[in-house]
Amino acid sequence: MMILGVDIGGSGIKGAIVDTSSGLMVGERHRIATPQPATPAAMAQTLKQLVEHFEWSGPIGCGFPATIHHGVAFSAANIDASWIQTPVDTIFAEATGCPCYVVNDADAAGMAEMRFGAGQGRQGVVMLITIGTGLGSAIFVNGHLHPNTELGHLKMKGRIAEHYCSDAVRQREELSWGKWGRRFNRYLQRLEFLFNPDLFILGGGSAQRFDRFRDELHLRTEIVPAASLNQAGIIGAALYAASQAAKPV
Repeated sequence: MMILGVDIGGSGIKGAIVDTSSGLMVGERHRIATPQPATPAAMAQTLKQLVEHFEWSGPIGCGFPATIHHGVAFSAANIDASWIQTPVDTIFAEATGCPCYVVNDADAAGMAEMRFGAGQGRQGVVMLITIGTGLGSAIFVNGHLHPNTELGHLKMKGRIAEHYCSDAVRQREELSWGKWGRRFNRYLQRLEFLFNPDLFILGGGSAQRFDRFRDELHLRTEIVPAASLNQAGIIGAALYAASQAAKPV
């Protein structure tokens, strides 16, 4: 099944057509900067531009930076607070004229990695952490997702974790990869203590630079970069849409 997968982040909205049977993107990915402020009206119009770029007229899967419950946002991480209590799926469907299926962005990335990537066939507790404007998290237990964990909001050094060791913080504070890696290691150690995972998968933009900070990570848990790196959110959003579109009405 072909689905337009979209990964919506605090700095960019990225999309591609995905073959959900193989997990491969068909054609090139397209990126548009996230509007500022990232209000519902502004983001809906940006998504419409993305849809028009692909000349798309079918189901759309959207990974969204918020806790999502039955299509409604219950938080607003790195986007405008006006999204809270907003039906994201309805707003996007009205703007694009296409059925839209919305899921937490880190959960989407996790779905892709568990189906086609580094988590394929893995049992036990698998945690995916996306490193970007913020920190996203997805937890799978024996292949089953526990949705909307938002572990980037754990407290670290008197602030929430994503304000301590996200990639945006690394850039803003001009941290070396080594210094940032030591911060990120403390975060993973906290997660390891709390959840005792069998595997950490690192996704998002910083996962592409894994070799630059891997020597700063000192855990007993296995750590690997996401197989699809920064594309996992797009692929996972498409997988989610395919699963929802197949359900009987």
